[in-house]
Amino acid sequence: MIDNRGGAGGTVGASIAARLPHDGYGLFMGAVHHAIAPSMYPKLDYDIEKDFVPLALLANVPQVIVVNPRNVVAKDFKQFLAMIKANPGKYNYGSAGSGTSHHLAGELFKIQTNTFITHIPYRGAGPALQDLIGGNVDMMFDGLGSSAAHIKAGRIKPMMVSGGKRNPSLPDVPCAAEVGLPEYTVTTWYGLWAPKGTSPEMAARITQEFNKLGQVDEVKAVWASNGAEFGTLSSQDFGKMVSAEVKRWAQVVKASGAKLE
Repeated sequence: MIDNRGGAGGTVGASIAARLPHDGYGLFMGAVHHAIAPSMYPKLDYDIEKDFVPLALLANVPQVIVVNPRNVVAKDFKQFLAMIKANPGKYNYGSAGSGTSHHLAGELFKIQTNTFITHIPYRGAGPALQDLIGGNVDMMFDGLGSSAAHIKAGRIKPMMVSGGKRNPSLPDVPCAAEVGLPEYTVTTWYGLWAPKGTSPEMAARITQEFNKLGQVDEVKAVWASNGAEFGTLSSQDFGKMVSAEVKRWAQVVKASGAKLE
């Protein structure tokens, strides 16, 4: 049974999951926003690093900067950057809400490029993406998985994918390192945890079973169609990655002054 609990940047579901029986039958599937939450919600009643046992990184999806081609008439990233630098505050970007990875990806971009783009928070990525397609917002820092179909249909235009390499699903789109932003690495990652107290033997078995999924051709095809990579980290390395992400996004929140709106 899946209990999908949204709200407050995913913290409602995480709070419930932290109190599940630690018998190996109740698991928690979270994402990058659970590493952001400690900096945006200072009064959480759980700790993502202390109240859960990290099991597996399930998917890693690079973020992509996408624009409405009618609003942002840049042919490439160089023109795009020149336009927003020359017009501080003129352009805006939609996000899934304040404190989400979409929001902070935009803030990180602004810090690293010394630009100013107005943030427009929505209640979810879907409404933001629809308004981008409709031209009500100019751009979005989105996970490639949700943007890919609209990019291929020509409804929105990609300017850059994050990270140090091009994505196979968008081979003609440059990566951040190619356009002079080697430190701009933002991914929408998804992971699996068990409540604290789950036995090491049970945790190891669950991790082993999920890692087998990465070898299934059908799963590989679905992940690839969304520009995603299946996680290959050990449970220990996944835990270290989460801790690093918590610290990293705390720095971005502090530097940008990002707040819940």
